[in-house]
Amino acid sequence: MESAATIQCTSQQTRFHIESPNYRELDIKGLQILVTSGEKKSATKGKSKVRSKDGLEILSNAELLLKEGRRYALVGRNGTGKSTLLRSIAEKLIPGIPENTKIAILQQTRLTDGAKDPKQEGRDNTGLNVLQTVIERATSRTTIEQEISTLSQGIDTSDPYAPVRALRSLKHERLQKRLFILDKDARLRSGMRGMQARKALVAFEKVVAESKRMVEQPSEDISTDILQQETQDAVDMLAQLQSQIEPALVAETETRARSILTGLGFSSAMMAKPISDLSGGWHMRAALAATLLQDADILILDEPTNFLDMLGIIWLQRYLISIGDNRKPPTMIIVSHDRDFISLCTDLIILKDKQLTYFHGDLPTYEISQSERRKYLTTMKEAQEKQKAHIEKTIAANLKAGKANDDQNKIRQAKSRQKKLDNRWGMEVSARGGRFKLNRDLVGYHFTAREEIDIPPEERPVIINLPEPPDLRFPGSLITLEKVSFRYAATSPIVIRDVDLSVGMGDQIGILGLNGAGKSTLIQTLVGETNPTQGTRNTHPRLRLGYYSQHGVEALQALGAQDETLTSLALLTQDVNGELTEGEIRGLLSQLGLPGRLASDVPIRKLSGGQLVRCALARLFWRRPHCLVLDEVTTHLDYETVTALRRALNEWDGAVVAVSHDRWFMRGAVEGGIDEGQSEDEEDDTVDGLENRRRVMYMHGLIRTHYEVQKFRPQAVESHKPRKMVTRGKPQTVELVNSVLQALSSAENRLPKPDVMVPKPDIGKRCYLFREFAAWDCEEQS
Repeated sequence: MESAATIQCTSQQTRFHIESPNYRELDIKGLQILVTSGEKKSATKGKSKVRSKDGLEILSNAELLLKEGRRYALVGRNGTGKSTLLRSIAEKLIPGIPENTKIAILQQTRLTDGAKDPKQEGRDNTGLNVLQTVIERATSRTTIEQEISTLSQGIDTSDPYAPVRALRSLKHERLQKRLFILDKDARLRSGMRGMQARKALVAFEKVVAESKRMVEQPSEDISTDILQQETQDAVDMLAQLQSQIEPALVAETETRARSILTGLGFSSAMMAKPISDLSGGWHMRAALAATLLQDADILILDEPTNFLDMLGIIWLQRYLISIGDNRKPPTMIIVSHDRDFISLCTDLIILKDKQLTYFHGDLPTYEISQSERRKYLTTMKEAQEKQKAHIEKTIAANLKAGKANDDQNKIRQAKSRQKKLDNRWGMEVSARGGRFKLNRDLVGYHFTAREEIDIPPEERPVIINLPEPPDLRFPGSLITLEKVSFRYAATSPIVIRDVDLSVGMGDQIGILGLNGAGKSTLIQTLVGETNPTQGTRNTHPRLRLGYYSQHGVEALQALGAQDETLTSLALLTQDVNGELTEGEIRGLLSQLGLPGRLASDVPIRKLSGGQLVRCALARLFWRRPHCLVLDEVTTHLDYETVTALRRALNEWDGAVVAVSHDRWFMRGAVEGGIDEGQSEDEEDDTVDGLENRRRVMYMHGLIRTHYEVQKFRPQAVESHKPRKMVTRGKPQTVELVNSVLQALSSAENRLPKPDVMVPKPDIGKRCYLFREFAAWDCEEQS
């Protein structure tokens, strides 16, 4: 049986950490986080040093710095420990986080995962509907209602001693919680304040011990006067607790909860459903709603865009920006591989090499600044090395001349210059760009009086090389759909209707739409997994098709559960059936991020979500497909891998059909959008060569709204010459979605009106890539 992992955290302690009145800020130095496996040690919150040999070290002597109201994007490659850091903050495992800090976190777990939320211990929420569950999770109503229930049960019974036992039990629980906080403060404080804290702890321990004695006191030992007094105290406490659940506050909370749920795509009917009836994706949305509803000092969101459609992502982006404008906005920490989504953040926290570095700005600006700094330091170091070589040559000549002429002054002068050269060579400017000062910029003991010029190394880039598709021998469309319609049953609504779609070599097609619009149904019909109810599907006789399903990770997890020893290397060896050598298979897996023993020794059941996606892609690429159909392929990948896949698809000669809510990925892989730092001349070449290959289609099937759904009109766009109508730097997908979002006057009205659905001429003039819109009407779902 595998042992559970334990997180050990240590940090430098000062009184200011504990006494800080601003719970929306953190300033913790000397932070070390270690993840250990096994039960030989428990979670450590003291001052003892953490040894890296005992487990996996996430942070080493790092600084955790959060400023009030800032929105931080935590970035780092898969496996660097981002989720571990977030969990350490949320569970207050890090010494220095005040106990009174209110922290709300969205983790990558389902809302119904029991025993993970201490608020819900001992309470069964399976019978509650979605709205009730979200409110229960987000507020303290659960704790208050539990206390009300305890007192009510004691008062409403015929036992005269029951109210006293309920009152004493409730008071004892509150005292134990207070004792935990005092004990922690006493352990972390030092000096005179530490002595006072320990005295207060000893005195309070006596109070808790007396409370425990009162709880265990037999009923016959309770006098009549005490019985009457404490019974009245129980009634008074019950009235006080009931007054805390005011109808006005409850109504306001319910209104906010409905607004957030509506913005995330829940209809009124779905809010009334039992929480247990929701699928995994909707569970994640409900968990996100509960997190957003909380009144938190620090708001932590770990991959909040998973399972959201594009409108949901943009709504969440705008909502987080809007709460940042409040009088006391929460401090946010967000982890997301959607580069467009994290553009809402004001600052970056970069987790790299067991350190945390901070940058004020967005990710593209950080990447550009790092590149410029690397270039600047390289130039500075090269110039200093040339200067140093010249000085050393002069010193050597002086030494030689001094020894030849027995000139001791010249020898001493040369040695003095050599000493200064060794001691004062390095950075000539401070970190802020000003003149270097020893007592300010190089505090502590050092062997030299200058800091060495340290050029930050470039991270090893992720490179994905897609195999060249084999020759078709004769031309023709790869896949053709003609007047295709589909419904799941004879009495069910039509999902897609009268679809005409042709996919040829070199086509790059992106499909957008709300959840439930029929995107996956269209994809399954396109690849032949489902047969159309009406219409025909034709394929090229030599077609090689690669299809990544949005449930690809779950399928691999099922294979791993069936065979616990199955590795990615063994699985791919079964797939190729001798067509590739083991070296070629290892090379393919290594290129996708599954190198060496990770591919051959680690079972599939132990791989992360991102590693499973890489394994699934390897199973597609070895076949050298003519057409890749990718349904939400970016969900579990880190942004470095998404960047590499985006670039590879953009340069590939085969056909690509992609469904994704990642706007940055769609702009690059399908639309050929310009990258940060790419020149306009390079974009011109891209537009000239690919203007006829790119298509973005927006599906609005199965829209649950009372508005009439209208078709896009392709001729409104094709009447303009695409090459002359390019607007540089404009994210075309965002323009399309923003035109839809103009109708969203409130969270309850989140779906577009007909006049917004029809593309207007100015959109067609600006967006050269929208030369062909395809949309499909459907019967309105009852």
